[in-house]
This record gives sequence, structure tokens and C-alpha cells, in this order.
Amino acid sequence: MPLLDDDHTGSRIREQRRLARLTQRELADRIPYSLSLLNQVECGARPATPGFVAAVAHALRVDSSKLTGPPAVTALPADRLLALVAPIREALDRYDLGPNPDLAAVRPEPVLVTEAEALCQQVRATHLRAAAKALPALIAELTHTVWTAPSTAVWRALASAYRTAHDVTLKLDHPDLARVALDRMGWAAGRASDPCIEAVQRYKRATLWRCATSAPLITSGQALLAGETSREALAVTGQLHLGLAIVAAKAEDATAVETHLAAAREMAARVGGEAGDVHWLSFGQVNVKLHELGASIAMRSFDEALGQARALTPANSMLTSRRARYLVDRALVEMEVGSPKTSLKFLAQARQVAPEQTRHLPGTRATIRGLVHMSRRAPDGLRGMARWVEL
Repeated sequence: MPLLDDDHTGSRIREQRRLARLTQRELADRIPYSLSLLNQVECGARPATPGFVAAVAHALRVDSSKLTGPPAVTALPADRLLALVAPIREALDRYDLGPNPDLAAVRPEPVLVTEAEALCQQVRATHLRAAAKALPALIAELTHTVWTAPSTAVWRALASAYRTAHDVTLKLDHPDLARVALDRMGWAAGRASDPCIEAVQRYKRATLWRCATSAPLITSGQALLAGETSREALAVTGQLHLGLAIVAAKAEDATAVETHLAAAREMAARVGGEAGDVHWLSFGQVNVKLHELGASIAMRSFDEALGQARALTPANSMLTSRRARYLVDRALVEMEVGSPKTSLKFLAQARQVAPEQTRHLPGTRATIRGLVHMSRRAPDGLRGMARWVEL
């Protein structure tokens, strides 16, 4: 089984060597160091000196930063990434400054509410750049409107826009800004007096916390909905149970995992169908099965995960973001059980379905690294995938 936490200079040298389709002997012949030393460095038994790294980088024709890490997690050039993120940051920062006199025009409330919903849909369809470009103007107009003509609908729309800002900035590898967006979401949700939105906000916050401390935050979200029996409240409560199941899986508490999955199944039965219209959670029996798979992966129960993955047949109506996540999870499981060709096939499907999201999912890099470790000489398809994620 590949060691997915085996992340040091030697392991990255091994990855790049295999991507270059070289054996250790062939690489050693190209550098002024012995085969024995190269082997020890790749295994982590000896440190890689700056001179050694420079020689290997020259031989492999890669920048030395690829060998010394940490590896890049976003494929956008820094200037283009900044151009997307900086306006969102500025829009988030104006939340408490009152009406904005610099706005030339502000669209009517129904138009703003509709666009907030549309941007949520764009993120679920993994159109991240389009959503990122439209967000600053929407947040600015909604912020101006809540100060000049506040209403419950506008506060809800602003909370939704802040949630979208969280989703986009997190996927673009700006977790600190994602936290700011969630703070703003909580601020708006409180003024909307909407416990479901507040509960979703706490669920989102928990995903950014360490596993050991996230459970109380999710539980506090459930407390906000205690006694609520609406379809919306049941769907949100069920989703919180799924979040607690993943937290329990990371803590290797199999009993708690099944307890929360069982509760989620019950909620899904009461909701009926897939609640894709409830805060874009798409809560239902399929979502429960996807989280069962995620829990098995978190507990490294890959044989069980394989059976769960094969039993799932994502419908065409499934949100693109969820379909891509399933395909990456399936690729990871296939790799872990020793089926590299099948793994690469599912990874390629994920890339085709949602290239922006797939590139940034941690499971994508973990799978590619594992496949490289399994291959003496990486096939062209794997080499291309590794270049795509800048491995």
C-alpha cells in the first residue's frame, strides 16, 4: 500500500524520477552521486543536501522547488489568482461601513436575490472562476441594500453570497479568507433570524476546524434546530449528522459513525427524495451513501469502501461537484486496493466532469502520488495528470 503521508524531499525526488520514466540507476548515471546515496535519499534514510537537490533537479529538468516542496496546491498563476481573490476580500471587508456612495447603481432586490441563488448554483456546477468574478459586485450591492432597505430576503441573500465566497476562496486555497467569509455569513444569518442558515454556517465552520474540536460546533448547530420539523430543518439536521459521522470516522470511532449515519438515514426518509433545493445541500439517501464511502476512506477501510463505491451509480441529475468528489474518492479507493489502471480511469473522468474542482481536491493529489509510487515508470496518462496538478 502506498504511504500517502510519505512526503519528504526524497519521496518527491522518487516521484519526479518516475514521472521522467527513469530508474534509479539511470538517474544516478546523470548526477555526480552514487546509486547507493540516491537510494538512501529516496527512502528518507539520508537527508538531501542542497548540492544533491540541485544536481537531481538539473538532471530531471525541473525546478528545485518541486523537490524541496511543499507542492503547489493551486494551478492558477499567482497574479491571476490574486486578481480573483483580492476583490472578494475587499467586498467582505466593507460589511460594517454602511451605504456605499461609490456604487453607481444598485439592482432591485428580486434581481439580487436571484443572482445570489445563481452563484450558489455556479459553484455547485464547479464554475469557480465565473462565480469568483461575479461575487464582489453582488456582495457590494447586497451590503448597500441591507443598510438602506433591509429585509429578511436581502439578509438571507447576503448570507448566501457570503457562503459562496467561502466555498470559492476555500477551493482556491485561501482558507483564512474562507473563515472571514463564514464570519460574515454568521453576521448576516443572525440578522435574517434564520436558524437553518445559522446551522449551515456552523457546519461549514466545523469543516475548517481540527477534527477533535469540530464536533461541538456541529452539535451546536443541531441545537438551533431542536424541535423543528419542517422539511428544511430536517434536511439541515440530517446533513449535520453526516458531518458528525465524518468527524467520528477521522477519530476511528466506528460506533459513533454508524449512530450518526443511522440518524441521517432516518432524516432522509422523512425528507423524501433528494433535497437539492435546501441550501444546496442535496441531502438524501444518495448523499448518505456518499458519506458512508467517505467515512470508510477516513477509517482506511478500503475493501469496504470499494464495495460501497461500486454500489453507487451517480445519476445524471447529481450536482457536478458531488459527482466529481465521488469519482476522486473512487479513484483513491481503486488505487489503495491495487487497481492503478482503474484508478487512473476514474481520475480522468473526474477531470473531465469538473476540472477546476478536481485539480484542487486533496484526494486527487493523494491518488496521483500513490499511483506514481506504484509505478516503476509512470505511463503517459499518469505523467500528464501529474503535470496538470503540478506535482
